[in-house]
Order: sequence, then C-alpha cells, then structure tokens
Amino acid sequence: MVYDLKGEENMQLLVGILYSAVKENCKRLKSITNGMAQEELDYKGPNNNRNSTAQLIKHIMYVDLNWVYRIKGQQLPMSLREQYGPMIDVNNKLPMVKGKSLNSFISEYESIFKMLKDTCTQLKDDDLDTVVTFGHENEKQATIRWGLWHMADHNRYHQAHINLLRKWYREYPSSN
Repeated sequence: MVYDLKGEENMQLLVGILYSAVKENCKRLKSITNGMAQEELDYKGPNNNRNSTAQLIKHIMYVDLNWVYRIKGQQLPMSLREQYGPMIDVNNKLPMVKGKSLNSFISEYESIFKMLKDTCTQLKDDDLDTVVTFGHENEKQATIRWGLWHMADHNRYHQAHINLLRKWYREYPSSN
C-alpha cells in the first residue's frame, strides 16, 4: 500500500490534500476502534476519571460537524445540535455518553464525513482563504484551510487518548 494525500478527482489540489488528511484520520479512527466491546467503549480509565472512547468519538464528530457547516458558510441546524451536541456540559466537560454502540458512532461519523466530502467538492482552492469564526462563543477566527487541517489534527490528537484508554483497559482489568 502506498500512502499519499491525494484528493478526490473532483476536488481542487489544495482542498483535496487537506480533505485527504481528514479522510486518512477518519480511516485510522475506525481502525483503532475496530472490534471494541461496549464495556471498553464506555471505559473511563483506571480511576474512572477520564473521557471514555465514546465521549471522545462523539466530541470528534461534533467538532467535525461544526466545521462542515462553517465551511459551508451556514449555521449548524438546531436539529443537528440536539442530535450530536453539546460540545461541553454545564461543568465544561465532555458530555457523558454510555451504552451507545460503536456501530452507531461509526455510522453517524460516516454521514458527517460524507457531508464534508460533498462540501469539499464544491470548494475552490481560493475559498480556503475565507475566514470563519469558531470557539465556544465564536470568539476565534481561522481560515477554512486551517479548519480542514484542524479537523485532521484534532481527530489524531484524540486518537492518542483512545490508544491510551485501550492500553489501560488491557493493563488494569480490575478497574473495568
């Protein structure tokens, strides 16, 4: 297998490269969670005080969904906010998630990723310079180019947490 960052045929060069980075990390997330049992998906670390893989996947999905709508230049519909959100709970933590299957998460994530792909096919490389707002209060600004890069980077960042949770799950069976 040859790894490369090529976009789809119907994407412009830079858009395609950034899209490919997100795509690669989406595939990797599926790979590192493949076969994860419900107990492990809900596992919160040896002291039961970490974000679970379920919480992290939900968080990744919600961040990506928000970026898809920013890139489209649209507000995230309330129905999707309610389905996938919130970003954080009243204690400024990732919301609790328990009992939701890996297949459900992957299916939902694939639909968000399809939205991203459809959006990227409409983008021109010049659109990457467009500045959008983001953050919990839309207090930050970034280009669409940075947003696409952030989607890939953010996903990979939390994959490190998931890998650590998997390691702990195997090493500390008494805390499961």
